[in-house]
Amino acid sequence: MKKIVLIVLSMLFLPAYANINVTYEDGIYHAILKGDKIKKQLKFVSKSNLITNKEAHNTAGSKFTINTGFFDPKNQKSISYIVYDYQTVEDPLFNENLTQNPVLRKNLKKIINRSEFRVLDCDSKIKYEIAPHNSKIDFLCSVKTSAQGGPQLLPQLRLEEEFFIVKDADGNVIRESASVLHKTPRTLIGLKSLPKGEQEIHVFVVTNEHPMDIYEARDLCAKYGLDSAMAFDGGSSTSMNYKNINVVSTQESGDTGRALKSFMIIQK
Repeated sequence: MKKIVLIVLSMLFLPAYANINVTYEDGIYHAILKGDKIKKQLKFVSKSNLITNKEAHNTAGSKFTINTGFFDPKNQKSISYIVYDYQTVEDPLFNENLTQNPVLRKNLKKIINRSEFRVLDCDSKIKYEIAPHNSKIDFLCSVKTSAQGGPQLLPQLRLEEEFFIVKDADGNVIRESASVLHKTPRTLIGLKSLPKGEQEIHVFVVTNEHPMDIYEARDLCAKYGLDSAMAFDGGSSTSMNYKNINVVSTQESGDTGRALKSFMIIQK
């Protein structure tokens, strides 16, 4: 089992920015992002060359950074849609390793319709939502920035619908993607509704100290009363940077982390 490198303060409660609250307990980091300021600071970014989460964090001058979408390490192309500043900057349909694979091509409609986290600009009012990629956006709204991952965890788990598992006629799982049925580190994101229409973003970085299968990940999000939730890329991609905390899943202790394609950053 791959080790998690944890550079962490020796306290249960970690110091926070006014609109970012991060706690750590039993191998799980839980971040709550709230307030209007976060809505302007949150961005999903991608890189032409793979870099570590820490490199993305430092380059962007970010307050908080996590890994997001799936990617192909062989050709360094995205398997997830990424939107930055109203523009689609990563499109999996341009990834030939995805579109030319016979099995994946047969299930391409499911793959490209995996869940994504959206920051929506609705006539200058910013709001969040988690939805399948092809789902319609409300009238007068546009996607300001977004990152696709999957599967959706809440309000319902969409494993077959997003091609994370395939079952035979007898209901037996014959194919699994992203280790959804195995215990592994995971990066999860969800939304919780507050009074007066406000929303909180909840991020869970599940480390190798407390690995989870996808059902346990769903239950974790439900435990905190989230209205909707989804997973980003996990396993060896699981990463977080916040203040002097660096969380990475790596082959060897002391490694700087896996090189990744896309990230969620909270700019200063």
